[in-house]
Amino acid sequence: MRNLKLTMRYDGTDFYGWQRQPGCRTVQDTLEVTLATLTVEPGIRVQASGRTDSGVHALGQVGNFVTHCRIPTDVFPRALNKMLPDDLSILECVEMPESFNANRDAVRKLYRYVMHDAPARDPLMRRYSCHSNAPLDGAVMHRAAQVLHGTHDFHSFETEWPNRKSSIRTIHHIAVSRMGEYLWLDVEADGFLYNMVRAIAGTLMNIGRGHWPESDMARIIAAEDRREAGPTAPAQGLFLIRVTYA
Repeated sequence: MRNLKLTMRYDGTDFYGWQRQPGCRTVQDTLEVTLATLTVEPGIRVQASGRTDSGVHALGQVGNFVTHCRIPTDVFPRALNKMLPDDLSILECVEMPESFNANRDAVRKLYRYVMHDAPARDPLMRRYSCHSNAPLDGAVMHRAAQVLHGTHDFHSFETEWPNRKSSIRTIHHIAVSRMGEYLWLDVEADGFLYNMVRAIAGTLMNIGRGHWPESDMARIIAAEDRREAGPTAPAQGLFLIRVTYA
């Protein structure tokens, strides 16, 4: 048996998220069906580093699966990409120890949320960014975001609480940057709660529009109450950029 690690990229627009669901087109189901055809092994299951929601994109999602197939690792990406749809591709395949698990062994993940605040919407980026009708003050948003750096209870930014044993997470890096009419929020942490990055983005957009003072971020995180934070930003602006392993 071989334990193979795949690094993949996908446009989440037309997928109903990562996780396999009956009657829905998902990344997991699409990949597993293709792997079963390529390896002639029905029942292959891919364990991902984490589930992405409907409409969320990935530049560096990681998964692993066990197989008897002897196809060389350098051939796997080329073979799979000939069979996969245009909105999903395999970047790399690496053979790993039997104990490797893409979800359990991940130590950090980096997500990026992309925002656009020009007066007119950009139709070319409508699937990959969230448009703000009001200008966003990126510098204020960046300063407000620094309150979230470090270890905190992020219950205020967790949808459908409780969905994990603990809401405590550690953010190692958080920043808001701008280039022209686009801004992006980068958040790298040891783990994420359901809709955590999108809730942070929605809160920062309220601050960036001047609806709330930047000092409110400290109050919101201390409240440990989802009702105190901003709205959950739309899915299309979110990208899983990188998964780091020890």
